[in-house]
This record gives sequence, C-alpha cells and structure tokens, in this order.
Amino acid sequence: MPKRRLSARLSALLATLVLGTAAPLLSSTPASATATASCSSYPSWAAGRSYATGDIVRYTDGRAYIAEHDNPGYDPTISTWYWEPYACDDGGSTNPSGFVVSEAQFNQMFPNRNSFYTYSGLRAALSAYPGFANTGSGTVRKQEAAAFLANVSHETGGLVYVVEQNTANYPHYCDWNQPYGCPAGQSAYYGRGPIQLSWNFNYKAAGDALGIDLLNNPGLVQSDASVAWKTGLWYWNTQSGPGSMTPHNAMVNGAGFGQTIRSINGSLECDGRNPAQVQSRVDAYQRFVGLLGTSAGGNLYC
Repeated sequence: MPKRRLSARLSALLATLVLGTAAPLLSSTPASATATASCSSYPSWAAGRSYATGDIVRYTDGRAYIAEHDNPGYDPTISTWYWEPYACDDGGSTNPSGFVVSEAQFNQMFPNRNSFYTYSGLRAALSAYPGFANTGSGTVRKQEAAAFLANVSHETGGLVYVVEQNTANYPHYCDWNQPYGCPAGQSAYYGRGPIQLSWNFNYKAAGDALGIDLLNNPGLVQSDASVAWKTGLWYWNTQSGPGSMTPHNAMVNGAGFGQTIRSINGSLECDGRNPAQVQSRVDAYQRFVGLLGTSAGGNLYC
C-alpha cells in the first residue's frame, strides 16, 4: 500500500536529495523531421560535452537524438527538454515501430482494469523515457516491459485503483521541511497513478523531470492518463528508492526482477520481510513474460 512504501522511503529519499536535484525537463513526441542519414553516421553522445541546438547524436541505445536547446551534455533519454528523438535509418537496429507490448496483450494482462489506465495513455507516456523497454535485445526489452507492468499490477490491484484507498493517510504526505511546502494543500499529495506517487517532494521531483507543474497541480496524475503513466515511468527510470539501482537499470543490466522489487518496496518486502508480497509480484511477472513469449531470466526474488 502507498503509505507503507512511501513512508519507508522518506528518510532515504530525503537523505540522498535525489528528488530535488532534477533539471527542468519536458516530455516531447519524436521529431517529425525526416532524416535520410543512417543513425550510425552521427557522432556518439558523450556526457559532459557541450551541444548546441540542432546537434544530432547517436545514443548508447543506437537511436539518434537532436538537441532542442543548448546543453552541457545532458542524457538524451532523461533530459527531454533538451533532447528529442530524431528519425533516421537505423537499419533495423532499434524498434521504431513502437512498444513491445501490443494493445491486445495489454488487455490480456489487465482484463479488469480501470478505464482510466488506457493503452494509448501508456503509449503517449513512452516518449518521456525512450530507453524504457527499448534498450538491449528483444528479450531484455520484453522483460523490462513485463517487469514494469507486473509491479504496476501489484501496486494497483491489476490497474484497478487510480488513487490511494485509505483516505486517512492523505494528510500525512506533506513534508513541511521542504522549502516549497505544500501549495496545493496538506492533504493533496496522496498516492496516485500506476506506482502511486505520494509526498509533496515526489510530486515536485516528478513534475520537474517531466516539465509538468505537479506540485501545484497534483490532481493531473488522476485526471490525465498520460501524466499518470509518465509518473510511473519517472520512478522506474530514475529512482532507486530503498534499492541500489533504478528498476530500469536492474532489468537492462541483468540484475534481475528481484532488484526492481527492492527498488520499489524493498524495505518492507525483501530479505524475508514479506515473502507473500514478493511472490505476488513474481507471479505477475512470470505471467506477463509468458504472454510476451519470452523467458523470465534469473534473480526473480529479493
């Protein structure tokens, strides 16, 4: 449940200050310009190298990105205010056709889902983190998509719940020690969305990363499906929570599904604390990789 998970994360998140340091970013759709050059013909992106507006680079996933604003070498898959995916001839090395999960497969995974959680909303959110389920081999991409959706399924009862059900928790998610306070009201930052975003500092950090003012408008996470999905992808791709790595890195670097659990709710579930909850997540993951026609890999438990 959101209160248990996010309360347990509070001290770790405040200690690392990860959530308050993101540069202002903006999600965007892929570049509409038509490119004839091969993706491999562009210079490789390098962290810390200065780029001017219009520069085109090839990222580590083989895809090309164009600089929308001058920047000192921000990561194209995170800093989407500064970079935008750029269409080029990749010779089939990437997956330009879209998400590895079809709408039919999505509906099979979530037969009783709330109508709020649309497949189109998920697809629209993918532009915020182009590396998600689009890094590595076809097997790795499917495993990451299944891992994200399995954890999401566990967090929301199969994509049934859009908001935290225990309203008594609502006033607890305001940390007045933050300099920006709780401008939307003390009870405004309760759990919402596929990974149940909670706390004012989480709304601030996610909003900064996505170019959306969620601190002042937290209700967008329960009224706009694309925004809701983006907050889930924000946590998945950028936050390690009580773990040692982001869930995205856990899947693409071979650490295994168990490490995604640790990063999401490890302080309350892993190391034998709540094996039933861990098993629920693993069961969902194994079902979903089966639907996608791939293997689960190793290290399923935490």
